[in-house]
Amino acid sequence: MSGIGPVEPVEPAESEHGHDVVGSDAPRLSDRWNRLSSRTRTATLGAAALGVSAALLFLPAPPSAAPRKPDLPPWPANVTSFSYAGVARRATPASPVATFRFDISVRSGPPVTVSAIKAGFTGLHARTAPNSSITVRAGTTRRIALEISVSGCSGLPLNPDLPYLDVTLRNKRAIQDHSFIFDGTYARDLSELLHTACDTPRPGARQDQAEVGVLKM
Repeated sequence: MSGIGPVEPVEPAESEHGHDVVGSDAPRLSDRWNRLSSRTRTATLGAAALGVSAALLFLPAPPSAAPRKPDLPPWPANVTSFSYAGVARRATPASPVATFRFDISVRSGPPVTVSAIKAGFTGLHARTAPNSSITVRAGTTRRIALEISVSGCSGLPLNPDLPYLDVTLRNKRAIQDHSFIFDGTYARDLSELLHTACDTPRPGARQDQAEVGVLKM
């Protein structure tokens, strides 16, 4: 027979000490631990600690951080700049050689050595005075005098819009060949040299061969 009726409330059993007991009558873990002798509890804790230490010995070592690569110096062409500072000596029909001043600056990084400066166009010869190379330290500016002479007029543009200098730059990072392009004043001053050398033949001289002068700074 089955049916549904009111459920009688069940009162919790009363312990011998007068407190309510809820759940199983099995002894709790804390009761068992309290019944152990002091020596047994000490030995148990020691064994547990030893087990934890042994487990830690077999854990894989954490991955070591990869060594940081040292920062490389900048490319010399990225930190070196040329600026035109004006003409120092103008050409004449008797001596079609002009001297131009340039300021070389290095913004950062190790010193940059500038060498092998060329005037760019075929038919022009350039040399620095007094040295063929110059070293510029970061944060400084060095001025050079660049002497340009005309060695041949054939095919030479007499009115270059964007004259340039081809240079070799070297620092601890690399050696680079780089071109610096100019306009404005340098273009006009260089054009003056080219017209002086190539427009009117000089008596007693070949049209395609110019004299080379030397400037002392």
